[in-house]
Amino acid sequence: MTGTLINVSTVLLGGSLGLFFGAQLPERARETIIGALGLFTAALGIAMFLKTHNPVLVLLSLLLGGLLGEWWHLEESLRRIGEGLERRFAAPEAGADGHGSRFVRGFLTASLLFCVGPMSILGSVQDGLTGDYTLLAVKALMDGFAALAFASTFGVGVLFSALTVLCYQGGLTLLAGQLQGVVTEAMLDELTATGGVILLALAVGSLLAIKPLRAGNLLPALLIAPLLMVLLPWLQQLGRILFPGLVP
Repeated sequence: MTGTLINVSTVLLGGSLGLFFGAQLPERARETIIGALGLFTAALGIAMFLKTHNPVLVLLSLLLGGLLGEWWHLEESLRRIGEGLERRFAAPEAGADGHGSRFVRGFLTASLLFCVGPMSILGSVQDGLTGDYTLLAVKALMDGFAALAFASTFGVGVLFSALTVLCYQGGLTLLAGQLQGVVTEAMLDELTATGGVILLALAVGSLLAIKPLRAGNLLPALLIAPLLMVLLPWLQQLGRILFPGLVP
């Protein structure tokens, strides 16, 4: 839960600063900070990938996970949920003076941004399984600056999104913690390596805006990688039968 608590703290801090000083932060400064975070995220993703002992297994997990994500339209579905909620609450309600609607819109927009994404899921799982909250700490920095920008526009409703972060990421972390006895070190290495590639996709496609990538559609790979690790002995045996002399 350490990473989630750090994330909650940065949302509250960034949102509070945004209420008072958000308009004074130049846009160029925001872009430079986000770019620096993007570079660090890419470097962290590469470092995570280097933990793999089976690069082909990681590749297979990403391919199968990507196919499932595209088949399920995972990222598009998440985006549609967010857009639907925003449309639902963006318009002023009957009898409202507009302030209440702005509060709800700020709360929903910030909650969706902070909770819907690969880094939120991957970071929570890693924190729960290993106690390593590095990813959530990086995410916390990004969320803090985002909260600053949102609070300067939407107001105090953004601060209440910290409750969503606490419940969502904290729940994922606690759930992952229950699987510690099931996930072996070898399975965790391949899950971490697979997550590193997804993190790299997030940095390239979103933070650095180099090339649009649907990193969210790769999320099923996080489930496939540990499963393939369990099946690896049977897959190797099958390979020896089908390709004698080629598979050790």
